[in-house]
Amino acid sequence: MLEDYVVIDLEMTGLNAKTDAILEVGAVRVRDGRQTETYGAILKCGRELSERVVELTGITPEMAADGREPEEAMQEFFTFLGDDVLVGQNVIFDYSFLKQWAVNHRQTFERNAVDTLKLARRFLPAEQKKDLESLCTYFGIGRARAHRALDDAMATGIVLERLKQEYGTVQPEAFLPYALCYRTKKQTPATGRQMDGLKKYAAHYGIPETEIPEQMTRSEASRLLDRWIAVHGRMPRD
Repeated sequence: MLEDYVVIDLEMTGLNAKTDAILEVGAVRVRDGRQTETYGAILKCGRELSERVVELTGITPEMAADGREPEEAMQEFFTFLGDDVLVGQNVIFDYSFLKQWAVNHRQTFERNAVDTLKLARRFLPAEQKKDLESLCTYFGIGRARAHRALDDAMATGIVLERLKQEYGTVQPEAFLPYALCYRTKKQTPATGRQMDGLKKYAAHYGIPETEIPEQMTRSEASRLLDRWIAVHGRMPRD
C-alpha cells in the first residue's frame, strides 16, 4: 500500500498548459501516511488575471504581482517533489502544466502517480459528485481556503488516506502508482521584434499595454496580434 508520496495541486490562469500559466503551486510530503512537510508559493505569472480566476482562487492581481519569481519558485518546487510518487485530484491536469514548464526549461520530468479522482470514480456511488469539494464534504474534511493550491493539496492527501482506509484492503491494486503520460514540445519565447510590434500596435489603437503579458511564446504573441487585427484591422503602413 502506498505510504510515501507527495500530493500536488496547482492554480493556473486557464485550462490549457500550452497557452496558460501556473499561478500558484502547493505540495505536501507524506511519509508513512502522515503529512510531514509542505511547500506553497504564488508566482508572478506575467499576465492579466481573469475575473473568474480571481473569484475562484481569491488570488488578486496585487497578490500575483507580489508573488515569487517563477524560475526560482519552480526550481524549489521541483526540488521539493524529489523523486516521489505524485498524488493529485485529476493529477494529469496539474502534471501537464508541470511537464510543459519542465520541457520549456530543458528539464526531464517523468512521474508515476495516484489519482484521487479515478479512485473516487471507482469506489464511490455513481450519484456522488467526485470534485474535491464534494469529496471533502463526503468524508467530512474541513478546508480553510478552497481553490488555494496548498490547502487543496492537503485536503487531497486526506481524501487519499480515507479512500485507502475504506477500500485499500478490498482492492489494493487500485492504489498502485501508474506512469503519467503527457506529450508536449518546447515553447519558444516571443522575439523582441514581436513584443515591440505588439506594443506599437497597442499604442496606435489605444490598447492598454497591460493587456500584453510580460512572458509570451511566439505562438501566443501571434495569436494576440491576430485577435487585435480581427477587431481593429491592420496598422497603416508608415
